[in-house]
Amino acid sequence: MNVSNVDSLLAQMRVAMTAAQGGVTKAPAATGGVDFANVLKSSLDGVAQAQNQAQNMQEAFAMGDDKVSLSDTMISMQKANIQFQTTLQVRNKVVAAYNDIMNMQV
Repeated sequence: MNVSNVDSLLAQMRVAMTAAQGGVTKAPAATGGVDFANVLKSSLDGVAQAQNQAQNMQEAFAMGDDKVSLSDTMISMQKANIQFQTTLQVRNKVVAAYNDIMNMQV
């Protein structure tokens, strides 16, 4: 597992957290800040890429490729699973927040 990938993922999560907490107070285009849609898209692309990599490693290991070890395959699968579960929990929180807002009395 590459440490720079983990650092990159953590940086993306921190940026998303800051944006979600209202850390960006001005228009993103004017300040060079983070656009929520771009952060969301890059996060989803990262999850899809991790799942594709895990799938490719599984197939290579099943075909008997000597370059792919069982431990690397299992680690890749777990990374993809953790990223997917994180995305699922974020989605659940967004849906719950939406429902709370829609049920507010005006």
